Amino acid sequence: MRAHDYDDVLAAPRRRRRPVPEVSAEPGLVVEDAASGFCGAVVGCDRGGVTLEDRHGRRRVFPLAAAGFLLDGAPTTLVPPSRRAPAAPTRSASGSVRVAGTRARTARGSRIWVEGLHDAELVEHVWGHDLRVEGVVVEPLDGVDGLADRVAAFEPGPGRRLGVLVDHLVSGSKESRLAAELDHEHVLVTGHPYVDVWEAVKPQRLGIGAWPRVPRGVDWKHGVCAQLGWGEPAEGWRRVRSAVTGFRDLEPPLLAAVEALIDFVTADGP
Repeated sequence: MRAHDYDDVLAAPRRRRRPVPEVSAEPGLVVEDAASGFCGAVVGCDRGGVTLEDRHGRRRVFPLAAAGFLLDGAPTTLVPPSRRAPAAPTRSASGSVRVAGTRARTARGSRIWVEGLHDAELVEHVWGHDLRVEGVVVEPLDGVDGLADRVAAFEPGPGRRLGVLVDHLVSGSKESRLAAELDHEHVLVTGHPYVDVWEAVKPQRLGIGAWPRVPRGVDWKHGVCAQLGWGEPAEGWRRVRSAVTGFRDLEPPLLAAVEALIDFVTADGP
């Protein structure tokens, strides 16, 4: 036997290197940068690197190098977390159970009338899913003057119910007097106590303590925008609408009024 054969027999067996595991850099994962010893929790990660934050709040960005980190003392390769498709919401903006994959139903003969465009946009913004599922159309009136004549022209009846949402439905107001003129089993008038539907949005959602008081004789929207520095009402409305993400941003009187109307116009079937 040749000498180098003995060397081969006596030589220690070669150990195979264990593969370095790849770990998803999920937020909150605590690792140590192998080169610098900086230890922290993952607060962000993309193809450009991973951001770690230590217990003192200091942040550093490190490249995603192979075996560049220690996880529980073991070499680890961090990789960006896979992007998951956002889960479909199970609740609509109104708080109702969202009906997935449902097409808008053919419109009913029944309708919901509201005073103006802002009222219609806000109702659609919060209750739009419910309205499409139920096949209910919301129509703006541009004011409630002559409401009784408009209702008569609509000819309410079975399968053709009418719900009307009015602003400032309080004792002694013009709106309350107009509503009192209507007495029809297929018509329901509800409302809220606010001068304008803007006021039914909780002021805290807009970063204000309360809605301003506008002197009599001054257009409410213009007066509010002037006091809050919001410019013209169009700009004010954009602020108000963008502050509303769901029913929790609205005052209870408006919620109750709209829910009652939806229930009423859908109560007699298709």
